Amino acid sequence: MPPTPTTPAATGAAAAAAVTPEHARPRRMVRFNPRSDRFHTLAFHHVEFWCADAASAAGRFAFALGAPLAARSDLSTGNSVHASQLLRSGNLAFLFTAPYANGCDAATASLPSFSADAARRFSADHGLAVRSIALRVADAAEAFRASVDGGARPAFSPVDLGRGFGFAEVELYGDVVLRFVSHPDGTDVPFLPGFEGVSNPDAVDYGLTRFDHVVGNVPELAPAAAYVAGFTGFHEFAEFTTEDVGTAESGLNSMVLANNSEGVLLPLNEPVHGTKRRSQIQTFLEHHGGPGVQHIAVASSDVLRTLREMRARSAMGGFDFLPPPLPKYYEGVRRIAGDVLSEAQIKECQELGVLVDRDDQGVLLQIFTKPVGDRPTCSWR
Repeated sequence: MPPTPTTPAATGAAAAAAVTPEHARPRRMVRFNPRSDRFHTLAFHHVEFWCADAASAAGRFAFALGAPLAARSDLSTGNSVHASQLLRSGNLAFLFTAPYANGCDAATASLPSFSADAARRFSADHGLAVRSIALRVADAAEAFRASVDGGARPAFSPVDLGRGFGFAEVELYGDVVLRFVSHPDGTDVPFLPGFEGVSNPDAVDYGLTRFDHVVGNVPELAPAAAYVAGFTGFHEFAEFTTEDVGTAESGLNSMVLANNSEGVLLPLNEPVHGTKRRSQIQTFLEHHGGPGVQHIAVASSDVLRTLREMRARSAMGGFDFLPPPLPKYYEGVRRIAGDVLSEAQIKECQELGVLVDRDDQGVLLQIFTKPVGDRPTCSWR
């Protein structure tokens, strides 16, 4: 069942504690798929964070998520421009990149679009934040050409990285770029050419398997969605408003864009003003310094086991989670999902603070972390 991102978890701690499962469904789900992609998109490839120190950031995320170091490009591999560390879990790939000192040999960089000056400005403006959402496409050069023809603002023109790898970037929103990566099936390259693989035979796996969606916050939804849909051809997968979420606490409107296979979901949120509480989206925009990635949703083969592993590490440098719903929430869970979840599973959901939703595609279990950096910005779902 592909999880839908239109559930009460997206409204923050107060809303999560207040809503009932019956309020979780948006009023309008768009089920029609026009198959309108402008280029062939296969899947998410990776998400890249720009940071001040790649080893420190990657180490914390590896511990928190159970995603061991899988590849690196840094001084040890001959790269004097940037330090990059790649974490993997299942089909998930998270890249952490930080600049070295000025005056280095640009030819040694394994990420051809990287700019040390831009990375420093980015970290100063946004803190620890997502710089790139990378898609695996059939042909990076063709995806770039089709995107620019469709109105995308170019960020980095296509290059051949060797070993059959193509690479290009266009602007997405704010300082975030949409990166196109193409490569042959069955390649033995651990990530991109220039990266060296790292073996971790004793690494602990918490069960995270794949990206579900990556959410961006923008000041105005309509122009941002029109821009992204225009150059990608992605179609509207779902749309919801503050009223759909069932609480006045959220202060957001949202639209979800999807590729033909609906395996790549790019939701966009805008703030709504005049709600009971200040819009969490507006808070994000102010602390982030403009548009950016609000949260990354990842799927698990067993969400309850994953959460047991993650919660066991929260007090030791892992991630903290939002407060759990009120006990009466789980009375509603028994009504809507008691025929699917056992009483023991419902009790464990309550102990772990898991939100439960059900629609025509099945039952969805989910939870949000608190923001994972110093600022109240990027979190995980």
